[in-house]
Amino acid sequence: MRLGVVYGRRRQGKSFLLRRLVEATGGLYFMAVQEERRLALERFAAAAARGLFGLPAGSMTFDSWDAALRGVLTAMPQAARLAGTPPVLVIDELPHVLGHSPELPSVLQLLYDESRDDSAAPPVRVIVCGSALAVMSELLSGAKALRGRAMLDMCLQPFSFSDAGAFWGVSDPDLAFHLNAVLGGTPGYKDLIAEPPPGSVAELGGWLAHSVLDPSHALFDETDYLLREDPRITDRALYQSVLTAISRGATTPSKIGAIVGRPAQALAHPLAVLEKAGFVNRVEDVLLHRRAQLRLADPIVRFQQAISRPRIAMLEERRAAEVWRASANTFASGVLGPHFEHLARAWCASRAATEFFGEQFGPVGPTVINDARGHARHELDVVALADGELARSQGAVVRLLGEVKHSQQPRTVRDLERLDHIRRVLLERGVRADRAHLVIFARRGADAQLRAACDDRADAALVDLSTMYAP
Repeated sequence: MRLGVVYGRRRQGKSFLLRRLVEATGGLYFMAVQEERRLALERFAAAAARGLFGLPAGSMTFDSWDAALRGVLTAMPQAARLAGTPPVLVIDELPHVLGHSPELPSVLQLLYDESRDDSAAPPVRVIVCGSALAVMSELLSGAKALRGRAMLDMCLQPFSFSDAGAFWGVSDPDLAFHLNAVLGGTPGYKDLIAEPPPGSVAELGGWLAHSVLDPSHALFDETDYLLREDPRITDRALYQSVLTAISRGATTPSKIGAIVGRPAQALAHPLAVLEKAGFVNRVEDVLLHRRAQLRLADPIVRFQQAISRPRIAMLEERRAAEVWRASANTFASGVLGPHFEHLARAWCASRAATEFFGEQFGPVGPTVINDARGHARHELDVVALADGELARSQGAVVRLLGEVKHSQQPRTVRDLERLDHIRRVLLERGVRADRAHLVIFARRGADAQLRAACDDRADAALVDLSTMYAP
């Protein structure tokens, strides 16, 4: 017997993939729902009767999860469909079962240990899956029953920005970027939106008016829906307020507390829950030991906090066009800007960047550089260390210094001059950045002078959306 844990936010395709895994290998797929223990055991028995024995529902009964799992795992080898490939039992949305049957992981532990001691035990695979990240990620921690027993611990991530563009069938990099800034890489959102993607950025507002900005649409309350998945989030108003504060640029507990109206110490638990559940990321400085910056991790959460929630009354009156026009500046600064920074860092860690620069980078992140001589403080959005280096380590080799500009105006040679100056400051401080690439990440490209300067220098490069989305 082998155990695996698969988890990830809802609509990432976990169930889609696991059902097809069972179809290919044989076994049993069981989707848990919110119901009482007795009904859950009845549905599990009905699924086993139909899927493993070809019997009608109701012909089998189990009075405990121990009996249910023993009966199914004993019968499963006969359901194998591929020679040499063990069948698979999938228990999907496990947190629904744990709500009334917290003993289930211990039962799996017992069956796993018994199979290890029994040379005649059938070769079967068991995968437990769920969308509540905070619950699923704890299954293998500390003194939990399954710790040290699972061979697979997989968090299914959304599509990368380039894969998401291909999935939506969008070839225009600027349109693909806008879609990704709103919906991210969650594939399930495509099924919820009946209309094909817009043909241009100019059509985006009208397209969103029939989905994310429509109070009747399933995606309108997506943030609240996602919050309800975590059983530890009971005071959703508090958690919504914390997300709103972060969307407004509050990146530390004290700044968040000032907006929410609570002391920073009182926010330690909510922030830990939001981080564990995948709503919030800690963006670490790649060079300095300083407090990490808190950022929203999910694009649709950021969009709804910045655009939908502040004007929810107008949206409920179906005035989406007015909301879209009134939110133009907020959308650019609060949604597109942070997302372009994220994409620049993600691109630096991708295979495309490796091919572009001819080398693999190590840790990637932002940093802050104090320029005592120039009486200035420089914030750099993208710094990449050499492959094999550790972030914030003494003497780390810097291989890329990047400036991210998402504004509509093309960039100029002054941006490159600023990076030249920052590199000199770092060299004066003893940072090993003499061979670092100087990169301007420009959403709208650059003027002719900057392009010529980058063409003439081996250490300078211009990266725009076309470069990022290049196949």
